Amino acid sequence: LLISGLPSIDIDDLKANTEYHKYLVSSLQVQWFWRALRSFSQSERAKFLQFVTGTSKVPLQGFGALEGMNGTQKFQIHRDDRSTDRLPCAHTCCNQLDLPVYETYDK
Repeated sequence: LLISGLPSIDIDDLKANTEYHKYLVSSLQVQWFWRALRSFSQSERAKFLQFVTGTSKVPLQGFGALEGMNGTQKFQIHRDDRSTDRLPCAHTCCNQLDLPVYETYDK
């Protein structure tokens, strides 16, 4: 356990340690993002974490201790103002998700 990280992914901890860029926590797209992530199984959450951070494991101290390429780096959700036909894009070096401004939850 000490080598591989925590066995479960706590969405509340991730949300508490998230920074928003050109979005607010109250933005519809952000609310839809958290709703979707909460619907994921632990396995799907691990795959998401792998997608945005490069690892499927939670730091032992929780998401407040998440590492980026320059040390401790919180998870970030950035607004992507390009086409809403795009899928979300990740930058694992800085734990960043670029989230398009989707018009609906189902998109």
